[in-house]
Amino acid sequence: MATILVVDDELGIRALLSEILSDEGHSVELAENAAQARAIRERVRPDLVLLDIWMPDVDGITLLKEWGASAMLTMPVIMMSGHGTIDTAVEATKVGAMAFLEKPITLQKLLRAVEQALAKPAARAAASGANNNHGSALPSRLDGGLTLEGAIAGSPMMPVAPLVLGPQPEQLFELDRPLREARDAFEKSYFEFHLAKENGSMTRVAEKTGLERTHLYRKLKQLGVDLSRNKRGAGGN
Repeated sequence: MATILVVDDELGIRALLSEILSDEGHSVELAENAAQARAIRERVRPDLVLLDIWMPDVDGITLLKEWGASAMLTMPVIMMSGHGTIDTAVEATKVGAMAFLEKPITLQKLLRAVEQALAKPAARAAASGANNNHGSALPSRLDGGLTLEGAIAGSPMMPVAPLVLGPQPEQLFELDRPLREARDAFEKSYFEFHLAKENGSMTRVAEKTGLERTHLYRKLKQLGVDLSRNKRGAGGN
């Protein structure tokens, strides 16, 4: 299990990435700007940072350069941007980033990038001098496939109901109500049953229910399913 710092000024992206990474067994710290990121970096010393490029106070490239100049770039950093270019990606890697994620971020590529970043140490050239001008290979532009865009568009802070403590396949539903409410109640119980049965494993629930994981996350949030009670204590699927 790793400690991952997510730095992004968009609340929806922070919340969604936190859920995904937590479900994978990681400990997640969140920052909405450079000031918060600096404070968390001092306090926690994360194993990996997901850093947005465009932020209102200090942009991600500037913060990355700052960490490199002060010998604080001791962890791999993956840059994120919805308006990135090849030049931006190259600049990011020159100052210490190991990869570049283009928004909207695909779920599979996100998890793969995180796994690769944690599997091998990132280049630490910035720690040896004020400016890291060593060249590096062009980072992976992670795009295509099913995206997190739809889930991010929804409200990440909707109220959630407590999750049942164990699988309960037989439940009574109040049928004297509008069809949509009855259907939502059934679907909520259905997913809660499978989450409890699979010990909170989103991968196995996705396989059991026939849903792609991105759609599954969005569906659970819409139904108000409390995922926090099903977090696994360690990584894995």
